[in-house]
Amino acid sequence: MTAKTNSNIHLRPRFKMEFKESDAVLISKFKNKLNKGDCNYCVKVVDGHVVIDIPKEENYFWSPQLNIEIEKVEDGKTIVKGLFGPKPTVWTLFMFFHFAVAVAFIGFSVMAYVQWSLKTDNSFALIMVLGLPAVWILMYFLGRIGKSKGNQQMDDLYQFMMKTLNS
Repeated sequence: MTAKTNSNIHLRPRFKMEFKESDAVLISKFKNKLNKGDCNYCVKVVDGHVVIDIPKEENYFWSPQLNIEIEKVEDGKTIVKGLFGPKPTVWTLFMFFHFAVAVAFIGFSVMAYVQWSLKTDNSFALIMVLGLPAVWILMYFLGRIGKSKGNQQMDDLYQFMMKTLNS
């Protein structure tokens, strides 16, 4: 098995590993773990996609989720791609706020230009144009804080995945 990971800058860390087992064997390992009933983690398996969640009693707003894609490359070789991230609802909310800030930035930029060209008071629009990047930076750091709060849980998910794949 060989593994490759991205840098720590990303809010949603990714990794990629190559196994010398077929995709069906790797998927069956997750299905067997799920069928045993002694698994603490919430595991969903659909075709070549596996989603691993933190147990409900340990779950909180910033809890991560591990999405695994199992792809057959050639006979007997399989690539496992993993993506850590927040739950889809949290990620959607986070991206919505980023989109809203970007739209507001563009809107206030246009407003500031129009008011400047009409030679009217554009101070509010300029304040917003200067303030919205600060809001965006704040949201980025909030995401980083959320990721750091979930670091231990990410390690737990990764260890569970590796234990399952190596079983």
